[in-house]
Amino acid sequence: MGIGNRMMGWSKTLGLVGLAWFVSGGFVFGQDLASFEQRVTQHTLKNGWTFIIVERPVAPVFAFMTRVNVGSAQEIMGQTGLAHMFEHMAFKGTPHIGTIDYDAEKIALEALEEAYQAYQTEKFSSDPDPERVDRLYAVFKKRQQEASAYVVKNEFGDIIEREGGVALNAFTGADVTGYFYALPANKVELFAYLESERFLHPVFREFYEERDVVMEERRMRTESQPFGRLLEQFVATAYMAHPYHHPVIGFASDIQSYTMTDAKKFYEAQYVPTNLVTAIVGDVKAETVIPILEKYFNRIPAAPSPPPLRIVEPPSIAEKIVKLQDPSQPLYVEGYHKPPVTHTDQPVYDAIDDILTNGRTSRLYRSLIRDKRIAVSVGAYGEYPGDKYPHVWMAYAVPGRGVTNQAVQQALREEFDRLKTQDVSDEELARFRTRTKAGLVRALNNNLGMAMYLTDYQMLFGDWRELFRSIDRLDQVTKSEIRRVANTMFQSTNRIVGMIETVPPADSPQAVTSGEGQS
Repeated sequence: MGIGNRMMGWSKTLGLVGLAWFVSGGFVFGQDLASFEQRVTQHTLKNGWTFIIVERPVAPVFAFMTRVNVGSAQEIMGQTGLAHMFEHMAFKGTPHIGTIDYDAEKIALEALEEAYQAYQTEKFSSDPDPERVDRLYAVFKKRQQEASAYVVKNEFGDIIEREGGVALNAFTGADVTGYFYALPANKVELFAYLESERFLHPVFREFYEERDVVMEERRMRTESQPFGRLLEQFVATAYMAHPYHHPVIGFASDIQSYTMTDAKKFYEAQYVPTNLVTAIVGDVKAETVIPILEKYFNRIPAAPSPPPLRIVEPPSIAEKIVKLQDPSQPLYVEGYHKPPVTHTDQPVYDAIDDILTNGRTSRLYRSLIRDKRIAVSVGAYGEYPGDKYPHVWMAYAVPGRGVTNQAVQQALREEFDRLKTQDVSDEELARFRTRTKAGLVRALNNNLGMAMYLTDYQMLFGDWRELFRSIDRLDQVTKSEIRRVANTMFQSTNRIVGMIETVPPADSPQAVTSGEGQS
């Protein structure tokens, strides 16, 4: 996502407060990059893993963020959701954590996978024998129960919590997977051991049980939510060739059929040191931390980097429309293809996003909610579903009672057309710059927020310093550039429309009546 969207999203996620950036540590917003560099050490291990260490002795704690250059865009059809699935596996422990007897457990896991492979081979054969499928499934469930007897549940997280760790979590997106938490400053070696160990020796215990958890997550977030159902159809329609078209969590049939063997192959191909960047921010000293990093993380062998994604989404030459008939309230979504976040025009796109959708002073809020009173909610996703490759900027609106999607559509497009033909005001440009910079200040006032930003820019641009350069580029956005980019983006052939059209439930009296007499 662009710098403006990053700040809005991460500030909400992390609950960040305060407007001072490094005041306690001696660095104040507005100083040059050179001042900040004095506190930063970048170190790359011989295996290729890059670390960014920021000395920030404000409190006796530190936070880290490990960003892996893999997401759902690196998956193949038939195995969608594996990036997200391995994120779950990374919390299951190692040969030394999460088990009462790994030697015995290893044998049990091998027997479990052999049983599942036999069951799946028969199940997906051209002429499956139902009785044999049932027998093989019973054997698989028995092996699963045997393997589970060795598991110490949640031991990895329990260790971190017991040692004073907080904010233990992870995420998977279309482009990246991230892992993070915070610890007391005297626990650096514990961090190095745990994080290196879980990527050196991941154990795929409880794989099939966790696969069921992921399937339930999909049901809850996508299949049971009207907006989730629409968004999945919207994205699948927006992308004809690029893997952005499939959902990060995966298609249901893939979740229910990928195997422990599939996940191991995915991990081995993608979780190589050159594909990982870690930022450590807090009360640490680089001269002390680096030997610890060398000791633990250099145990992970070097391996070739995964090949770059070769497929490119062809230019959009036709408007695409998705209409979902659903017994829920109406919803309207309109998106437009745009370049990757590394494009030189990204600050202009950020300005457009901010002016249209950021807060109660935004154009869409004032027009659709305050003045015309045709919508009860408006917003936007600045970069969807990822930002490394060309993606979609999308605005959405929830129509008010008795208001049609078409009325909302017309109002949205009037605002888009205004950007194409009329200059934004000096006040709007000033608000954009002020809000964006203030959001960055809030985010960087937190160790974890800073670690997230630094790894993000290091991975996208190959240099974390681009974070600071992007701030300078905010002041270079002009009214004429906003008109130019708006005219490029807001074209009918570049557009994807999604809407929920409300219909009564299938078993309601209204639905039954309306269906009578139809051929």
